[in-house]
Formats: sequence, C-alpha cells, structure tokens
Amino acid sequence: MSLQAAEPRLVLASASASRRALLAGAGLVFEARPAAVDEAEIKLAAQAEGLPAGEAALLLAAAKAERVARRDPEALVIGCDQLLVCPAEPGGVWFDKPADLAGAADHLRALSGQAHVLETATVAWRGGRQVWQHLERPRLVMRPLSQAFIDAYLALEGEAVLGSVGAYRLEGPGAQLFERVEGEHSAILGLPLLPLFGFLRQHGVLLA
Repeated sequence: MSLQAAEPRLVLASASASRRALLAGAGLVFEARPAAVDEAEIKLAAQAEGLPAGEAALLLAAAKAERVARRDPEALVIGCDQLLVCPAEPGGVWFDKPADLAGAADHLRALSGQAHVLETATVAWRGGRQVWQHLERPRLVMRPLSQAFIDAYLALEGEAVLGSVGAYRLEGPGAQLFERVEGEHSAILGLPLLPLFGFLRQHGVLLA
C-alpha cells in the first residue's frame, strides 16, 4: 500500500543528504538529480539588484528545479535552496557553505551568541513551467560558544558540517549549539515538509 500516486514521477533537484532523508523518511518515492547551476552568479546578481535574501533563495531554488525539469518535463521537479542571514534582520550578512573546517570555525564564531534566519525556499516545476513556490524563515538563536567547544564540535563532526550554510547539523550534535529554535524542524534541515505535502496532495501526487 502506498500513499503516493504512480504519476507524476517526483524528482528532487538536490544533492543534499538531509533533504533526501526527509523525503525518504516520510515514505515518498522519488529520484534525486543534482542540478548544476552557478549559485554564486545568481547570488551576486540578486545582491546587485538589492533583492532580499528570501527572494534570492527562491531564485536559486527555481533555477535548480528548472534545470532538471527542462530535461524531464513530465516529472514534477522540486528545487530547494537555503540562505543563512545573520544578524536575523534585513541587511544581515548572507552566509555561504564553508569551504573547509577553518571556514566552519569562522562561521561558528560569527554566529555565536547571535540570532540568525534560514531563508528556506522550495519551488516546483512541471510541464515547462513553475507551478508552486514556498518560503519559510526559521529563526535560531545560538548560545555563546567557547573556542574549546567549537574545536571539539568540529573534531567530532568533521567535514559533515561543510554541507550546511551554518556549519552545523541540527539533526546531530549541532543541537547543542542553540538556546532557542523557532520553526518547523524539516524547514531548518532544508525542506519544509508540511507545506510541500499540502502542495503534493493538491497536485495529485499524494493521496488526500
């Protein structure tokens, strides 16, 4: 017995292990196909135009979904992106994924004792057009971190943190970094499931 219709096929335009695990854990049948887009160019253009981070995240998610959907127009393609903004207010600095563990340590020192927002965008494409988009803004408050904690945390987690814009995995030991977390857990991990499920039911992918 399945809660998902046979058609349309569902494709996740992402290489994120967390997003794949969220969909698989919820019982969805899908294919994951990473989308090759120039994220840096899109971000720079958005910043040059003065767009807020949430709009930039939606542009990135749409570019990924469109890239995959153009090659498979019958599939329903889900694109995602997430930007971290700190401080958690308009005009805050946009954080990219750290390139290495030294960069991850820099991220954690900058976020220590601060509130930040995760601009979490999800976009769906099918039949040559965008059919849905959604933006969530979870807010997280990181406790003040000692250098000893940062060193021990990165030694424990290693390169696993390099896949996160915040250099942490909330689903793992990264939960110890925070004083307060506001927002859907799955949105913090990069894919807000409840709004997505609502859309998929309306689109006939999931049984109502």
